[in-house]
Amino acid sequence: MKLNTKAYGPIDVSERQRIHFPFGLFGFETLKDYVMLDAEHQPFFWLQSTESSGVAFIMISPFLFRPDYELCLGDEELADIGVSSPETALVFSIVTIPADGSPMTANLQGPVVINRDTRLGKQVILGDPRWKTRHDIVAELSENTARSGAAGKARC
Repeated sequence: MKLNTKAYGPIDVSERQRIHFPFGLFGFETLKDYVMLDAEHQPFFWLQSTESSGVAFIMISPFLFRPDYELCLGDEELADIGVSSPETALVFSIVTIPADGSPMTANLQGPVVINRDTRLGKQVILGDPRWKTRHDIVAELSENTARSGAAGKARC
């Protein structure tokens, strides 16, 4: 399928790249269909709306810079997208890159969870006070690298 994208202009995408969000994303509830694209710079991805070429989100796996990151959710929270075990879930954080040069941040409070088998997705809100909407990716990566192995995994 041919798709006009925010980052790359018109490109061909495959069905395998499509992700359906039955409830949309927060603030974009009416847009339900997206494609996942590799970004030019790894480890980032683009989540591009197929319904509005001007709507796209940069995403990253939060585990890359916060190995202690956890989603403390009840089983019912992700049942509507068919996630029954961690092995079927892909977890991403939406990234903000400010135009003013301030630090690039990731939203760890509202992760995007995608069922890798069904290609259904959902954005959830975590109640854990450790996770905020703006985590400085570079600073936290440096911090966690410096103390790697020092802390155990936090419990829910």
